[in-house]
Amino acid sequence: MTGQIVILGVFVADTAYRAERAPRMGETIMGNSFALGPGGKGSNQAVAAARLNADVAFLSKLGRDPFADMALKTWADAGVKPKVTQSDESYTGAAYIFIEEATGDNAIIICPGVAGTISAADVEVEAETIRSASVFVTQLEQPMDAAVCALEIAKDAGVRTVLNPAPAASLPDGMLALCDFVTPNESETEALTGVEVKTIQDARRAADVFLSKGVGTAIITLGEQGALLHSSHESEHIHAFDAGPVVETTGAGDAFNGGFAAALARGEEPLEAVRFACATAGISVTRPGTTPSMPSLQEVEALISGKA
Repeated sequence: MTGQIVILGVFVADTAYRAERAPRMGETIMGNSFALGPGGKGSNQAVAAARLNADVAFLSKLGRDPFADMALKTWADAGVKPKVTQSDESYTGAAYIFIEEATGDNAIIICPGVAGTISAADVEVEAETIRSASVFVTQLEQPMDAAVCALEIAKDAGVRTVLNPAPAASLPDGMLALCDFVTPNESETEALTGVEVKTIQDARRAADVFLSKGVGTAIITLGEQGALLHSSHESEHIHAFDAGPVVETTGAGDAFNGGFAAALARGEEPLEAVRFACATAGISVTRPGTTPSMPSLQEVEALISGKA
């Protein structure tokens, strides 16, 4: 039986601008295209997991505005169960995303709006939802004390905990010890461990730092090099999947985390869950957008089996 995934995070409306390069300060340049769509790391991860047939509940806050309407429709279409409150006192989050035309690489500014006020008290209201999960996931776009509180509730209840430490930030003492899994990329890994990640061996050294801080298993995502799973009893490099030409990398990390959580909740071992996550991310980068790029279970299974 598939267990429930509970994700604490932020929804933002993505405003995506494609251009040959980013403008310099004080400069105006012409862009190639614009798109508006649903985003936010937590919301993206929830949608990614739901599209993979997982049972997903999402904890967050919204305003009462057109972007909130977009969020609720996005979750309804994907099958995500919203556990959210709405406020008239602030706005639903938004993000500026610059996409470099030639590479698909991105730079992002996030304004979380009312979701930036998610507190430990808000989390406590949904404590039973968290305790009922088989996998709990959070990131660092909402306030830190809310993330810590949710991880504590999940850990005390025996729920498997996943921290995607993005965007990178200083973590309070003891937070990593609440994490069965951490899933940083190379830059987040360097920020949190002080180890620059250029090679697989660099990633292993950085992963040892995470383990020394109490993490159960470090999963360092390496872009086109795949991912490294590293624990006290195994260290495996999982290669990336080539699903086609790269169009946009913006949602790749969220696709990975959603895929990883979905596979864990299905009962797969962590190594196979990372492999499944790599395939999910591999498909997502072949499509524009963040939430719209998340693949179906059938697509991921076809890629893994070589039938894509």
